[in-house]
Amino acid sequence: MKLSAYLVDDEELALRRLSRMLQETGRVEVTGQTTDPLAAIDHLREELPDVLFLDIEMPGKNGFDVLRDLDEQPLVVFTTAYSQYALQAFETNSIDYLLKPVEPQQLDRALNKLEKIRGGSEPRPDVSLLLQRLSSALQDAKPVYPERIASKSGERVEFVDLARVTHIFAKDKLTYASTQTKDYCVDKTIADLESELDPRRFVRIHRSTIVNTAFVHELYGWFAGRMLVRLNDPKKTELTVARDRVKALKDHLGI
Repeated sequence: MKLSAYLVDDEELALRRLSRMLQETGRVEVTGQTTDPLAAIDHLREELPDVLFLDIEMPGKNGFDVLRDLDEQPLVVFTTAYSQYALQAFETNSIDYLLKPVEPQQLDRALNKLEKIRGGSEPRPDVSLLLQRLSSALQDAKPVYPERIASKSGERVEFVDLARVTHIFAKDKLTYASTQTKDYCVDKTIADLESELDPRRFVRIHRSTIVNTAFVHELYGWFAGRMLVRLNDPKKTELTVARDRVKALKDHLGI
């Protein structure tokens, strides 16, 4: 018998991708999904699935808040972009979490645990205890990403909002943060910025290029397994995606 699942994630692309992956396993029936935590609470109070796939970081109410507002708890698999903070919280081996972008191996591992719990070969988790441990771990180790980047010209330093940056590129041994109106020289390497910027927004697509996926408008197949990205900017900027970066970009975009 298939597991019934309800999905909550504020990122529409991540939601669609996880739904597709679950249905392709043949082990899960997705009974509903939403990007709105409040709508999720209303639904779950009326109809509880076998398992809830729940994003942790969401505006308004996070995943922990959603669970606290439920009178009855389903089995829960958390989804998160953060790779370290939850490790100690899963010592009981009764609940699982998926790192974004979700990989098929991760999903199989989680489904195996869920089926064992439903079948009675593993105990049902104490959700209240796990919430306490997860909340504590999150507060201790949640990564903080910059919202602005500094561009220095002589003695003048200008701060550029990263939300305006369409992409970052290296050229002639210099690094530039490009907006829709101007390129700003920044005193960091592409490798430095890849490790410092929010991975939910910025993806490295080439050894010399990082793209802000919020500005990706179109993807085109290209020769030798590479792709072209066309941005939603006045110049309709086209960027090359290296062959070894294509899968990571597609996973991030949910395709």
